[in-house]
Amino acid sequence: MKIKLISLFSEFYQNKISEKHLSKIQEFLFVSGIFTEAYEILAILTFLILLLEIAFILTIFILNVPTFVLAIPFFIIPAFMIYCFMKQEKRAADVERSAPDFLRQLASMLQVGLSFESAMDDISKYGEGPLYDEMRRTLLEIKIGRNFDEAWISMSNRLNSKELERVFTIILDGRKSGSSLADVIMDISNDLRDILALKRERKSSVMMAVMFLIIAAIIASPFSLGMVSVYGGFMESFGKTSEVITYAPIAGQCYLVIHSFLIGIIMSLVMYGEFKKGIKFAIPLVFVSYGIYFVISSFGSSILFGM
Repeated sequence: MKIKLISLFSEFYQNKISEKHLSKIQEFLFVSGIFTEAYEILAILTFLILLLEIAFILTIFILNVPTFVLAIPFFIIPAFMIYCFMKQEKRAADVERSAPDFLRQLASMLQVGLSFESAMDDISKYGEGPLYDEMRRTLLEIKIGRNFDEAWISMSNRLNSKELERVFTIILDGRKSGSSLADVIMDISNDLRDILALKRERKSSVMMAVMFLIIAAIIASPFSLGMVSVYGGFMESFGKTSEVITYAPIAGQCYLVIHSFLIGIIMSLVMYGEFKKGIKFAIPLVFVSYGIYFVISSFGSSILFGM
C-alpha cells in the first residue's frame, strides 16, 4: 500500500511539474549528494506529511493534544532543505580539502608535457571524492559536445565554494591566455592551502562564542521564559490575574522565536562572515528552543510540586 501510494504521488509530480522545474530540483539534489529522482523525493515527502497528519489527528482525539500540532508535519519540507544545505556544505568542505592535492597533481602532469584535457582525464580515473566525481561529469559533458569553457564554469558553480570558483576562473583565464599553466596552478594550489588553513583557524577561534550563543538560545532563554509561564499559571490558580500575567507568556513565546532566529543569523556571521547561511542554524534553534520552552511551561509546575 505504501509503495503504491508513493508511486501514485511520483506519477502525479512527474506529469504535473514542468521538466524545467524538475531539472532545477534534480540539480539541487545532486549537489547535495542525493541521487534519487526529484519527483520521487517529492512523493516521499508528501507521503510522510500525509502519514504524520493522520497520526496527529488520531493523537488529538485520543490524548486531547492542542490542534496546532497539525502544522508540525509541514515543517518536514524546510527540515529536508536544511538537511540538503548541510550536506552541500559538508560536500564543499570535502572538495576544498582535496582541491590543493588535486591541483598539485594537475600541475605535475602539465609539467611532464600532457595536455590540459589529458591530465584531467588521467587524474579523474584514479581519484575518489566529490571533486573527482564532478571532474568525471565535466569530462563526460565535454565528450558529448558541450563547450569546454561552459562545462568548466558549470563545474565550478556546482562545487558550491567561492574559493574554488575563483580558482577555476583563474585557471580558465590562464588557459585562454596561453601562459605557463603548470606554474599558475602550482601557485594557486599553495595559495588555496594557506586560505583553507586560515579558515580552519578562524573557525576554531570563534567556537567559544558560538557555544555561548547556543547555550543562550536553547537553555537560558527557554528555561527563564518557561518559568515565567509557570509563575503566571501559579498566580492564576490563586485567582490573582492581571493583564501582565495573561499576556506575558504570549510575549515570551514571540520573544523566544525571534531571539532564537536572530542567534542563528549571528552564528552565521561569526562563523562565515555572512548571514545567508544562518537559516540552517536559525530554524533548528527555533524548534529546539520552543520545544524546551513548551516542556517547561507545560510540566514545570508539576515537577516543582513533586519536588
